[in-house]
Amino acid sequence: MWSAVGILAEVPTGALADRFSRRGALVVAGMLQAAGYALWVAFPSFPAFAAGFVLWGLAGSLVSGTFEALLYDGLATVDAEALFARVLGWVRAVGLIAQLPAALATTALYAWGGFPLVGWVSVGCCLGTSVVASRLPEAPRTAADEPEPATVKPSVTGSYVATLRAGLVEATAHPGVRAAVLAVALLTSIDAVEEYFPLLARDWGVPTGLVPVAVLGIPLAGAAGAFLGGSSGRLRTGAVAALVAAAAVGLAAAGLSRQPLGLVAVAGSYGLYRLALVVVDARLQDRIDGAARATVTSVAGLGTDLASFAVYAAWAAGGVVLVAALLAVIGVSLRWLIPPRTRRIRGRKTSGS
Repeated sequence: MWSAVGILAEVPTGALADRFSRRGALVVAGMLQAAGYALWVAFPSFPAFAAGFVLWGLAGSLVSGTFEALLYDGLATVDAEALFARVLGWVRAVGLIAQLPAALATTALYAWGGFPLVGWVSVGCCLGTSVVASRLPEAPRTAADEPEPATVKPSVTGSYVATLRAGLVEATAHPGVRAAVLAVALLTSIDAVEEYFPLLARDWGVPTGLVPVAVLGIPLAGAAGAFLGGSSGRLRTGAVAALVAAAAVGLAAAGLSRQPLGLVAVAGSYGLYRLALVVVDARLQDRIDGAARATVTSVAGLGTDLASFAVYAAWAAGGVVLVAALLAVIGVSLRWLIPPRTRRIRGRKTSGS
């Protein structure tokens, strides 16, 4: 139910954010996720958990694409869109590092008050997210941003449909944007393997009680990669593809060794992967010209959701080695999919290296 809601709502919610308010979408997302967790704690039953996952799926789809669009256009209003990759890298790095104190806090909270305490604190965190999101600046909309002529006052429904259509057209009909969307979708789908890192540690001989400590270095390496990705925006397309290929080689080597020490190679591969992902995400945002930025990015998110099933299938069929092979194929394809870096000069875009 969670996955289905996320897939179905991904693009429509992106258009909602473009048409009305991206900041508002982030605020509502936090409230929806908080409501889902509250249902789990207050009414622990199958219907409540099902409804909670529906709310969480909607919340995730509201954030996907919306945050990147809010950040990019906010920087663009002060002619600082060249900093997008750097700021996005910081955000991704902090998000990965935050897993560590969150895990420690969860352990303590569960020991003190069990599942209910963990749940209610999670509700508070989500509501806190909404409060912080409400303070984010949002670029003002202009008449040029409207999907229909300013001389005609469109209906709310008509404006939304026009925004949705504009985003879909840009994502599918413009070759440069279409290739960048596909590159982001394919590369981001590999992150689904992150869920299996604890299983790898256990299968490679790490005692169950030590698994959390053994995999600690993986998100830290990912954070370092994301942080460095922000300053790697000038990398040539071939260099980005080479980084992804190197990550695939390291992941495959770790999978073939099946030793606890292989987790070091997994961490290194994850860091390279996260670096490349920031660069590719930034290239997509740089290619989008229209006002439906969140919608276009949500199309990439939808592609990620669908491509993730191939990652799951690869894991089921051949474990981490087959996932590494899939990553290598994606790395090779990036050589043709990633558009060259573009830069703005006096209001117009020009192609870079």
